[in-house]
Amino acid sequence: MINSLQKLINTSNETIHGFFDLLNQNQGVLTLSLFVATILIGWISGIFKALRQRPRLLVKLIDGPTFCCTFLTGRKHKNFDTHRTGIALYLNISNLGSAPTSITSIEVGYHWHLRPLSMVWLKFRIGWFWIKHQSISLDDFQADIGDSVKIFPFLTQRNRLSPSESKTYLRIGESTNGVVYFEQEESWGGCFPHHHKGKTKIKLLIKDTSGKKYYSIHKIPIINLEEAKKYNPRFGETLAEIHGEFLTTREIEIKEASERTP
Repeated sequence: MINSLQKLINTSNETIHGFFDLLNQNQGVLTLSLFVATILIGWISGIFKALRQRPRLLVKLIDGPTFCCTFLTGRKHKNFDTHRTGIALYLNISNLGSAPTSITSIEVGYHWHLRPLSMVWLKFRIGWFWIKHQSISLDDFQADIGDSVKIFPFLTQRNRLSPSESKTYLRIGESTNGVVYFEQEESWGGCFPHHHKGKTKIKLLIKDTSGKKYYSIHKIPIINLEEAKKYNPRFGETLAEIHGEFLTTREIEIKEASERTP
């Protein structure tokens, strides 16, 4: 019994001595292995750290000039009355990520009010119709509050009646507010936003300098042109101005005179 225990102890001691001898003989290999392992761990942790340092934008809508308006143009196309749609969105955008970023573009999509079972219905009623470029508003969005007038800041353009600066660069934890404005080209039939109980569903797409896309879906109220012009006296006139559709005073006189002529 004692001999067996002594042999076990001797064997253990030999194993331990052999292990340390092996370490001493291969010290260079061990050092190199630890060095390589340290580099790998640092490289991998750096990758994960870089992946964690990314912006993350949260988009909310603010009450005020947030609405959709479809209005007749007074013209016809193939016996259809033509119309235009304008959309104003008062946005609050916050950067909840771990890296700063800049907003580069904003697009809006919505479903057209089309009859079912057609290719156009599948494309723009089930899918989304997108306005990919904002329209320059010809006047500021505003609201009467008592005896004063509140001017709403634009997000990506300058205000005419206010010195406020648009802010699209967001550091970590920063947020910005502003109005963005869109107009759909002159259309006819059901080529306007589908509505239900006075509201329509829109889809926002915001792109930033990191190449990331942020989608969000919202419901906004539908109002008439008279109500829309209370927020902006020149609401819905941008594309008409660009296309030269407004008549001069002389052109109006000639038109009225021709209409009076039997």
